[in-house]
Order: sequence, then C-alpha cells, then structure tokens
Amino acid sequence: MKNVYIIGSKGIPANYGGFETFVENLTGLKKSPALHYYVACLSEEESTFSYNDATCFNVPVPNVGPGKAILYDLKALKWVIAHVKENNVKSAVVYILACRIGPFLAPYLRKLHQLGVACYLNPDGHEWLRAKWSKPVRHYWKLSEKMMVRQVDLVICDSINIEKYIHKNYESNRLQTCFVPYGATVAHGKGQVTVDQQAWFDHRQVELNAYYLVVGRFVPENNYETMIKEFMRSKTQRKLVIVTNVEQNRFYDDLEQETHFSQDSRIQFVGTVYDQKLLKVIRENAFAYLHGHEVGGTNPSLLEALASTPLNLLLNVGFNHEVGAAAAKYWTKNQGSLSKLINEVDTWDDPQRQAYGTLAKDRITQAYNWDNIVSEYEAIFLGEKS
Repeated sequence: MKNVYIIGSKGIPANYGGFETFVENLTGLKKSPALHYYVACLSEEESTFSYNDATCFNVPVPNVGPGKAILYDLKALKWVIAHVKENNVKSAVVYILACRIGPFLAPYLRKLHQLGVACYLNPDGHEWLRAKWSKPVRHYWKLSEKMMVRQVDLVICDSINIEKYIHKNYESNRLQTCFVPYGATVAHGKGQVTVDQQAWFDHRQVELNAYYLVVGRFVPENNYETMIKEFMRSKTQRKLVIVTNVEQNRFYDDLEQETHFSQDSRIQFVGTVYDQKLLKVIRENAFAYLHGHEVGGTNPSLLEALASTPLNLLLNVGFNHEVGAAAAKYWTKNQGSLSKLINEVDTWDDPQRQAYGTLAKDRITQAYNWDNIVSEYEAIFLGEKS
C-alpha cells in the first residue's frame, strides 16, 4: 500500500476552491486499491475522519494573521512525520500544494527523507505577482518558491507555461518536473433551472442566455478595470453579471472612481455564489464568459467556463491561450480590443455561439478531464510515471 499525504488545501469535503476541488476529485475518483490518501484539513479541533475512502486529519491552527497558512502546513507536516513513525509506514509520498513554507521546509524534509518518504510539490501560479501582497510579502513568496522547488523530489505543474517557467528560473541537475493539468467536468446538455434558481435571476432582472458573465476573485490582476471599461464602451444592451467576493473596500472604491460603473445599469455585482448547482446554472445560461486572469497557472474558473459556457472571451496571455486554444476568442488590454470583440460577438446567432461551445467542451474532454487526470496522478504516486 502506498500512502499519499496531501498538505496545503483547506481540506475536504469541498464546496469551493481550486485545490479543495482537486483533492475532492483525486480522492473521490480514486481507482487504484494500492493507494491510500491522507488529507490535511484546516479545523478548530484535532481529530480524524473518513471521507471518499481517504483519512482526513484535522489540523487546528490559531489565528495568527498572514502566517496562519504557513503554520497550518508546518503543523500538517509534523502530523505526517509522527504518523509515519508511529505506524512504521514503509512507502509514502507527501504532496504539498503551493509554495508557502520554503524557508522552513529543510528540517522537515530531512526527517521525511530519513523515513524514506518522498516529497512532491505543486507550485500553483505566480503568487508573488499578485497585487494584493505588499512588496515584502511578494519577496517572501518568490524566495519560498525558489527554496521549495530546489528541495523537493518532484515538481508537478498544472500548467505547461508554469513548468517552462520553473525550468527557466530554477534549472539544476536534480530538478525533476512533470505536467499534469487541473480538471473540469463537462455536463452534456443544460441542467433544468429550478424554481429557486429562476428566482435568483428574476430578483436581479437577468434574462437567461442574455448576459455576459465574470467569475473570479476580486483582485486587480484579474483585470476588472479593463473588462468593465471595455464593456461600458461596447454597444451591447445585455447585462454584465459579475460573480465575485465584492466588498465596499479600497479596490471597489478605486474601481468605481476609475470607471463609474454604478452609473451603467447593465453592470451588476452579485456577490459570491457558493451554491455550486446555482453557479453551474449561471455559467450554462450566460451568453458569453469574460476571463481577465493573467497571473499564472491553469485557472479553475476558466476550465469550468469552457465546460459550461458556449462562448468564452479570454485575455490573450500564455496561461489562458494554453487552456482555451482554438475553443475561445481572445482580447488584449489595449483600449478598444475587448469592446470591439463584444460588439462583434453580440450579433452572433445561437449556432455560431454553440459551435464554440462544442469546441470548448471537446477541449475539456480531451485535455482536462478529471478521470484522466486522476489516472495520471495515480501513475506518478505509484512510480509508474515520472
């Protein structure tokens, strides 16, 4: 039996979140009886429970501010080391999600290696480029990434562009990488809109199949300013529905001051939608999806959009083009680029949109199918693929 300890997600069961959804699918779609997963879960009380045939171990962490996630990973590693020792585990892998603990990893890694445990890493995206972090925090993220990539036994990248970046910046004789993408699930045919779900649309006066959609974290690097300015420049009479964790904060206020979006009745910030069935319906019934993410990695919201929304309009950066390929239309941050594209597609009839929808679903099925991804991970953990 090969034991795989997964550290870095908030845990399962998962309602939202990229890493959480990944772990949900990895454990829920498990095929090999030769694997057993142990999943760290952020919790208030220390305990263990079983879910998806995995052993979930709760790790309580005090609220110490920005360092909470670092402490969570380190306490989880400590739990793993104790478990391996106490149970005389002979065959194991620790899989760490994200590069938070680089400056602190060495002593833990030394103990793991002494116990015969390999350590794998998913570096995620370019966290050190995110505008929400101060300069010292960005410096920490970059240093932590460098230290972790150089110490672990294998770096598993969910983006080809991230793998290229890792080799360009951290090439060494011992660096080992592989590419395994993030996934999505294609639904064949639209789901039935329930009475409660229809009420969500009616309350916001949003007509099915007649709105543009944005889903993503409310951060500057997702280019809300460009998307909103360009949408306001466009001639479309459709609404722009923005699903995000919007709050009356500085970024929101700056965005309003820069764009005056509140004066445009077409633009609606609707808050976060945690009900995954409702979110799926919102995606399926959008006229088109706008994606402005430009900071690293394979973005889960983009994959979900390709799996559900017929027409996807993506910011033309390497990460997005890698995923969307010929199944999407692209725009740049140059003034007029997105508004011109919106004006173009706004006149398309349903067959034109659905042709792109077919390409998008085929793209997900062929390249980002969870079932295939789980098989690839199992082969890596069992040493059948490097």
